[in-house]
Amino acid sequence: MRSLISKTVLWASLMAVVLLVAACAPPATPTPTNTIQGIVWQWMSVTDQTTKVTTTVPNPENYTIVFNADGTLNGKADCNTFTGTYSQENGLIIKLGASSMAYCGDASLDQVYTQLLGNIVAGGPDGAGNLALETAGGAQRMLFKNGGAAPKQ
Repeated sequence: MRSLISKTVLWASLMAVVLLVAACAPPATPTPTNTIQGIVWQWMSVTDQTTKVTTTVPNPENYTIVFNADGTLNGKADCNTFTGTYSQENGLIIKLGASSMAYCGDASLDQVYTQLLGNIVAGGPDGAGNLALETAGGAQRMLFKNGGAAPKQ
């Protein structure tokens, strides 16, 4: 009888230790969310990787892109706005759709911006809180800063 009581006490003690260890374990890591969605990304620069020449955008708040959770996107190209879709399967592919087509002036980068966006094949967070998008072969690298949360649609 004494042996049965000792085994029961030992078993109960062991279970208590297991439960205590499990309770002290760190919580499970949540599934990461898509870190490019829901942010107003503001275009800061583009670098030609062949020549290493970087063009800085003088007014990043006028060149934006927002990636929505449903695979759509919208943005601003200086005095124009645009919509489109994107896919993150096998890289990052942007397909621009409807766009206003006003003349924004000779100094505007609106045409360069939309042309570059239409040629993007890869991209994602750069590790410093920015977004980097690249054309085929990494020939052109666009850099965007986080302009804050996108307005709810």
